[in-house]
Amino acid sequence: MSTSVESASRRSRALVWMLVVVFFAPLLIAFILYYGVEGWRPAGGTNHGELITPARPLPTPALTSAADTPLEPHFLRGKWTLVYIGEGQCDARCREALTLMRQTRLALNDDLPRVQRVFLATGQCCDRRYLDAEHRGLITAKVDSEAAALLLKTFPGAENGGAGRIYIVDPLGNLMMSYAPDAPPKGLFEDLKTLLKLSHIG
Repeated sequence: MSTSVESASRRSRALVWMLVVVFFAPLLIAFILYYGVEGWRPAGGTNHGELITPARPLPTPALTSAADTPLEPHFLRGKWTLVYIGEGQCDARCREALTLMRQTRLALNDDLPRVQRVFLATGQCCDRRYLDAEHRGLITAKVDSEAAALLLKTFPGAENGGAGRIYIVDPLGNLMMSYAPDAPPKGLFEDLKTLLKLSHIG
């Protein structure tokens, strides 16, 4: 009798562990891929950005918008964020990057609400007429103060005014990918789509 009970107990424990493995294995794999195994890139072609490993937590300085109103300190958290850094007057590269960010977000369809766009203006802020007309919903933050210096230092290339790069920040406020100006535009969409598929946050 006791042998039968012990056998049933072992089978029960084995079943529990099987369920644990089945449930957590995909999450573990997604976590490993999401936070960047060395050399990993999201699947699907070669048109991808540069993975930042390890992901860099962003500070939360007090910043103001282009309209000189205070921004919520955690505005770079809660959603996936596409970030561009540059002069507020927005030159040709700036306009190209902001347009790519807008089109990439629109192409996400059902996932569109999970993504926001941010323009970190390093000075001469801002060409409000252009930004309001062409990029409705874009969050523009002034980063030309000492308080913003620590935030900018987190971004590779920021010492050159962002070097025309586009960045991806995850919903936890971690900087994780970077795209040079000559990166194929389709790569940004493919990477972001993959990250949204793997992630259960934001």
